[in-house]
Amino acid sequence: MTQNTVEKTSVTLLGLGAMGTALAHTWLAAGHPLTVWNRTPARAAALTAAGARAADSAAEAVAANTLVVVCLLDDTSVDEVLAGTDLSDRDLVNLTTSTPAQARARAEWARERGARYLDGGIMAVPPMIGVPEAGGYVFYSGSRELFERHQQTLAIPAGTTYVGEDAGFAALHDVALLSAMYGMFAGAAHAFALIRKEDIDPAALAPLLADWLVAMAPAVHQTADQLRSGDYTKGVVSNLAMQVAGTPTFLSTAEQQGVSPELLNPYFQLMRRRLAEASGEEDLTGVIDLLVH
Repeated sequence: MTQNTVEKTSVTLLGLGAMGTALAHTWLAAGHPLTVWNRTPARAAALTAAGARAADSAAEAVAANTLVVVCLLDDTSVDEVLAGTDLSDRDLVNLTTSTPAQARARAEWARERGARYLDGGIMAVPPMIGVPEAGGYVFYSGSRELFERHQQTLAIPAGTTYVGEDAGFAALHDVALLSAMYGMFAGAAHAFALIRKEDIDPAALAPLLADWLVAMAPAVHQTADQLRSGDYTKGVVSNLAMQVAGTPTFLSTAEQQGVSPELLNPYFQLMRRRLAEASGEEDLTGVIDLLVH
């Protein structure tokens, strides 16, 4: 197979929401023959004008090409759209947001219908698609052979990161990273709330906050190392006892500023619980064990 053949693989895309449309435009711009389908046919108009072929049904779209990419609202939508389609000998790449359990079940569902399966978790928003410098990428899990077969085609809209044969791992990595993101957003929300009533420009705090978060981010490597070794006292700079002792200051400041502590309290409670059950010489890593049932 030549390089040119790999780059020009024909693609079927089911789902033309904001993300699906962005994916479609990148494949068209790269010269890939593209067949599209969407429940609302009008959404395909701009793509057909750009050279895509619009199928009248999902079944027709699936029949058009071996590589079938699905980017729909949710796992239930995948069931509804693919019901009655012939997936035998198809390479099904599911970019629909799902849970790890749903991805694993979908992989088995695909296998029973004669399809090869790859699950994806998109770490990007639509404006990042087709813009390499934006840093967007997609986690993929499932068949390694299938990933390697289509990697060059899949890498056109965004970078690709393969995370394992377990079909649920892409979704798991996706949700893990997004969960950390929301934790960061929660902390930033509390920080801005603290200054909300003061004569402090939020735009002046923002760069300080951004730089501080960037400086703190490498701490995840130490956490990972401690989890791997089982030694939560390894490389500790500010131990658990010291940090728990400092939490009243944060809570008192919030009260004095008229700010609810509801974003901080759950984590502080876990810190105090870990201190009561383990060594105060530990890092904060032990909190993770409290979260795992």
